[in-house]
Amino acid sequence: MKHLTAFVLFFITFLSVNAQVLKPVKWSTEIQKVSEEEFVLVYKANIDDHWHLYSQTLPEGGALPTEFIYDSINKTNNFELIGKAFESESITQFDKVFQMDLTYFDGAATFAQKIKLLNPDLKAIKSEISYQACDDSKCIYEFETVTFNTGEVKQLSNDVAMLINGQSKAVVKDVIKDAQESKDKSVASNLTKEKPESKGLWATFFTSFFLGFLVLLTPCVFPMIPMTVSFFTKQSKTKAEGRKNAVLYGVFIIVIYTLLGTAISAAFGSNAMYAFSTGVTFNAIMFIALLLFAFSFLGAFEIMLPNSWVNKVDSGSNKKGVVGIFFMALALAVVSFSCTFPIAGTALLDAATKGGIAPIISMLGFSSAIALPFALFAFFPSWLNSLPKSGGWLNTVKVFLGFLELAFAFKFLSMVDLVLDWHFLTRELFLAIWIAIFGTLGLYLLGKIKLPHDSDLPHISVGRLCMAIVTLSFTFYLIPGLWGAPLKLISGFPPPMSTNSESPYGVGFMKKQNSSSASVKVLPKNAHLGPNDIVAFKNLDEGLAYAKEVNKPVMLDFTGKTCANCRKMEEKVWIEDRISKVLNEDIVLISLYVDDSKKLPKDQQYESELTGNTVRTYGQKWLEYQQVNYNTNAQPLYVIKDTEGNDLNKAVGYTPDEEEYLTWLKEGVSNFK
Repeated sequence: MKHLTAFVLFFITFLSVNAQVLKPVKWSTEIQKVSEEEFVLVYKANIDDHWHLYSQTLPEGGALPTEFIYDSINKTNNFELIGKAFESESITQFDKVFQMDLTYFDGAATFAQKIKLLNPDLKAIKSEISYQACDDSKCIYEFETVTFNTGEVKQLSNDVAMLINGQSKAVVKDVIKDAQESKDKSVASNLTKEKPESKGLWATFFTSFFLGFLVLLTPCVFPMIPMTVSFFTKQSKTKAEGRKNAVLYGVFIIVIYTLLGTAISAAFGSNAMYAFSTGVTFNAIMFIALLLFAFSFLGAFEIMLPNSWVNKVDSGSNKKGVVGIFFMALALAVVSFSCTFPIAGTALLDAATKGGIAPIISMLGFSSAIALPFALFAFFPSWLNSLPKSGGWLNTVKVFLGFLELAFAFKFLSMVDLVLDWHFLTRELFLAIWIAIFGTLGLYLLGKIKLPHDSDLPHISVGRLCMAIVTLSFTFYLIPGLWGAPLKLISGFPPPMSTNSESPYGVGFMKKQNSSSASVKVLPKNAHLGPNDIVAFKNLDEGLAYAKEVNKPVMLDFTGKTCANCRKMEEKVWIEDRISKVLNEDIVLISLYVDDSKKLPKDQQYESELTGNTVRTYGQKWLEYQQVNYNTNAQPLYVIKDTEGNDLNKAVGYTPDEEEYLTWLKEGVSNFK
């Protein structure tokens, strides 16, 4: 809370004292030759510390993707694009501003667009870069025009050659080297500082380790621990030999599973699997697979490998020496397939979507958890006496995992729903399904529900009771989400409320009628119902004209379709009764979307006084208006003006404090009167 308060105070002070046009991304370009006809347009971005530039491919409802726009006439007559622009190594991570997984660049980025030159006499190629950059508190939208001089063609560099051949990591390393050679320490430090991926790999390892530990408690694996350890200790000539064989057995378990992760890592590059994972096919397959795994764990059927495979592996375990121990470890993996594969497969595929060595790390963690008990009990065989006896509780663990698999399956279905824009699996329906799943799990743990392979339960243990309490508490925690509660514990799992919800305010929410909305039966000309049903305009001139008619001040709301903090202001601050009353009754709201890609009429397009480029869209027009008049390009920005266009008080940005924002609103309205 202290950090949040300090941040708010700093940001408000920054806006009021030192508003400025932010330029967190600096672009440089060059054209390189591939062959007599093929060339590469190279874009290099130098990104300020703590800022992110976003990828070309992003999910709906998040940040704006980076785009490279070419004049259609020149492109058709003079050159031809070959595929989509390649991009250097990126980071995919949950974004706390947009509340979803986003792909972005940190420190630097390189894009390479291959073209085929159709007109050898072409002197220059113009391109417009449309991009969004954000830090933790604000976002900027920019439209920047660059020119490639065909008379200054360079030879194809190693880094660009590697980029267009799918080796994006080398490009990042090359950019770091260039920054260090130019003694640009700020860029070099941005690029070489610890990346979130390193932390992500540790998270992958420990998550998989925990899943491996859960697998140990299933009926397929748990009984094998005392049997295998006893075999090594009794069949070996000495205790030292028994311990050595048990440790070797554990090492082979790690080797077998880690080789599986290595194969996945080698088969899929760092970006290929992620690109696949964001598509409909992958998510649909995962949904079906997890449903099958869940029903298997719940006792509907068993997933088994062919008996011929099992017999071949088992025959190899009869051999003596190291080879026999290896086949014993392989036999464990094969025999316990029905229990281990659903969990290992889930962990492995999740890691594969992150690319790189994540699948290797995932299987290393998973197999380490399975192998560890065999080594420990070999060194301390007396501990075997403290192990609980096999029984019905093992099936309970398996069923528990089945319920978790069933819940996670609907996460993948929600991804399919979002990509295809079905809006079938809405946030409310998703939460209702999870409430039903975890509620049923709670009743199962209390012994109120019995499944096919369960044994009779005369009483429940204290541990089982505690798990039931935790599960039911989580179920009750989910219920307010139906009424719009944020549910931060599962942030990122349910579909977004803003884009995939039956009601953006939650189930059963009734909008309060206020004097303004109740009296306005017919909207003013060119107006629309904005956030919280506030009458709003999207055009400055039209809004000012209406304000003169009704003799009210206007509030300019510089916003964006993908501006997360803008939505927070609308959903958490504007909704407050006293603020909503002022916005509805005392001012005229004009929302100017700086990322509006709608084209201006030809006769309204003009040359920018900032860049000299042609302003073609409404978004470019409102962004330039904001920069010229208020010397900043960050959103949100709020300005109160009179009907002649004069500012009535100082502009403010993101102001989550309701009292402070209300005071600012009333000051502007009071100055108008």
